[in-house]
Amino acid sequence: MINWQNIDTVLLDMDGTLLDLHYDNHFWLEHLPHHYAKLHKRDFQSAQTELLGKIQSQRGTLNWYCLDYWSNELQLDITALKAEIKHLIAIRPYVDEFLHRLQAGPQQVILVTNAHRDGLDIKLAHTGIDRWFDHIIASHDYKIPKEDPRFWQHLNRQHPFNPERTLLIDDNQTVLSSAKTHGIQHLLTLLQPDSKQAARVQTDFPGILHFDEILPELKTLAPNQSNANE
Repeated sequence: MINWQNIDTVLLDMDGTLLDLHYDNHFWLEHLPHHYAKLHKRDFQSAQTELLGKIQSQRGTLNWYCLDYWSNELQLDITALKAEIKHLIAIRPYVDEFLHRLQAGPQQVILVTNAHRDGLDIKLAHTGIDRWFDHIIASHDYKIPKEDPRFWQHLNRQHPFNPERTLLIDDNQTVLSSAKTHGIQHLLTLLQPDSKQAARVQTDFPGILHFDEILPELKTLAPNQSNANE
């Protein structure tokens, strides 16, 4: 599916791509509504319905991902609430091996995420995946979400890449379409971002279930290199 000789830069999403989206879905659909209901002395169902309406109204905007925005809007410490369930943060299967092989190769590897920096810090501290990346970019750095094609223009200026030799892997179809508009040629999605939900049958872009399907080949050491490392 991927000819790695044609790839110079790999752009990787985090939530639903490298990490199981179950943590985020559980937070927004269960954990946060529970605290919202408690704050307003409401039953869970009505509080959840109202909260999800508020969240959906910001879909596709930076506010959708902004923990500061939701803390102010809901009068709850969203970062602290996210930390309460950090034990649910999980790396997807084969991700560590995939990232290890990428780091051993010649490609520039960049994490590109819509996650707010506070939430990002919780996940990186819990998983340690930051060690595999040359750069880590959050859309809040540019004040514009990845769904907007201008995000990729900002990224390209800060960390130059050839779109024709760049691979983006992301679970968000709108984000992939945005990257395609910028000219990024190699686009791949995940079929099961949340391990607790059924895999998607139809996607707008080629998809994989797990990263073992596209593992880059590890370069073998020449004999003199092998001896030097002994």
